[in-house]
Amino acid sequence: MADPYTTLGVPRSASEKDIKSAYRKLAKELHPDKNKDNPKATERFSEVTTAYDLLSDKDKRAKFDRGEIDADGNPAGFGGFGGGRGSQGGFRHDGGFEGGFGGAAEGIDIGDIFEGLFGGRGGMGGGGPAGMGGMGGGARRGPPPKGANISYRLQVSFVDAATRANQRITLSDGKTIDLKLPAGLEHGQQMRLTGKGEAGPGGNGDAIVSIEIGSHQFYERDGDNIRLDLPISLSEAVHGAKVKVPTVDGPVMLTVAPGTSSGRTLRLKGRGFTRKDGTRGDQLVTLQIDIPSENSDLIARLEGWQDTRDLRSNLGV
Repeated sequence: MADPYTTLGVPRSASEKDIKSAYRKLAKELHPDKNKDNPKATERFSEVTTAYDLLSDKDKRAKFDRGEIDADGNPAGFGGFGGGRGSQGGFRHDGGFEGGFGGAAEGIDIGDIFEGLFGGRGGMGGGGPAGMGGMGGGARRGPPPKGANISYRLQVSFVDAATRANQRITLSDGKTIDLKLPAGLEHGQQMRLTGKGEAGPGGNGDAIVSIEIGSHQFYERDGDNIRLDLPISLSEAVHGAKVKVPTVDGPVMLTVAPGTSSGRTLRLKGRGFTRKDGTRGDQLVTLQIDIPSENSDLIARLEGWQDTRDLRSNLGV
């Protein structure tokens, strides 16, 4: 193997920080997950990992600098794996590595340098280079980590949120899925799509979808209910009428009783947001009598009529 300093592209005087930084950069570029169709990159990845394994270990690095071991960590002058001395070293059945001369080869956990790369532990599983069976101290590690989660923001219209209309979302890999909105949906609520995140040695991570509910031109959410101010004419208020009212499920007819005052609120059952238990809130319709600005005909009709009630007596004025 080539000189480890050359492999990592650092001088012999490089600090531990410089060595780690150089390895991070190379590992990110050469990682097998990013170079599935490039075997040379995978081979190079293994080389830089082996170089880092040696140089990040103070004792190994010192021995190499003194010429006591070669770039593969073997005692100088005895060749590589299986060379010269038959007892020099070999792979155990449990994936560890037995060192030569009667002792276990010293290992180093390189998993920490992958924090933040390729999802958690960098897709390296037990901390060893890809395809090398977890070379290290021979200790068994936990299960390999899953890939990183991916965050998405999904903007949902007010009406779609209230009716729980299916939403189509495009994932980072270009695939689209239809998302069913949950009951009890709130603005800012997150949904987890299992296995729709980044790939990793322990399986895919998840997709985390944050829901943003849009505002509406005339609807307003009030808990599980929906409020609406509905304009009606003076004649409809005086004589009563059946008027068409918009709802998130489509228009319905509403009965306005004769003599209805402005500000009266009527309830349309089950026309609100869906609760967690599957039931729905209501739509609260507040009637607003709209007087036309051009009301000369109305003034003529009311000529000589006056409402003599003291409408503000309960206000103390």
